[in-house]
Amino acid sequence: MDLATLLGLIGAVGVIVGAIALGGDVMLFINVPSLVIVIGGTAFAVLFRSTLGQFLGSFKVALGAFFAKTTPPQKLIEEAVDLANVARREGLLALEGKEISHPFLETGISLCIDGHPPEVVSKVLSKDINLTIQRQEAGYNVFKATGDVAPAMGMIGTLIGLVQMLANMDDPKSIGPAMAVALLTTLYGAVIANAFAIPIAEKLKLRSAEEKLNKTLILESISGIQEGLNPRVLEQLLMTYLPESQRTSKDKD
Repeated sequence: MDLATLLGLIGAVGVIVGAIALGGDVMLFINVPSLVIVIGGTAFAVLFRSTLGQFLGSFKVALGAFFAKTTPPQKLIEEAVDLANVARREGLLALEGKEISHPFLETGISLCIDGHPPEVVSKVLSKDINLTIQRQEAGYNVFKATGDVAPAMGMIGTLIGLVQMLANMDDPKSIGPAMAVALLTTLYGAVIANAFAIPIAEKLKLRSAEEKLNKTLILESISGIQEGLNPRVLEQLLMTYLPESQRTSKDKD
């Protein structure tokens, strides 16, 4: 599990709950009509903006914010250079049966071993990258939409509560519940958007960028291995995918 995501979620929710608990009765902040307006209204509005498959699939994609483990690019570079050394000395067939840590790298090596031309290998792997990004963007868009819609639903609930309150000013007993709906829907909408939906959307965007970088690096590696590129040259080429601070001193020289 990604520690930053877990700590961020627990911390954000904990601070809010802690502030409520320290301020008095927690039950004052629980209002069923407000929850129905914000959660139900947000869910249906987001569903309206996407397909059913994208909406349901977004929950599975969201798990990537918590459980996805991105392989460090440095490790991929080391593994690719090792494979390039073997392929250069013994040929591509010598890579058959080699233990490969990353599934995408394994797929690319398998295509090379099967004798597919470089343009076919590149086309297959590039297609995989593009489709993966599309799937991840669909999940990101659902949570981004949730972040946009939830505060708006909170405002709608506030307006409903105010209308109910103003329509029943002659009944003092109705003012309190109406005001609760008016204020709590705004609170619920802000919490859902800023402590949940938007952070998850941004973390999914970060995960997508990391995966795209790794897969592009692997695609470059496969092309170099298939072309018989010198392993040292391949390593220098792959190091360009890293920030200056993460490149080896040997590469900098």
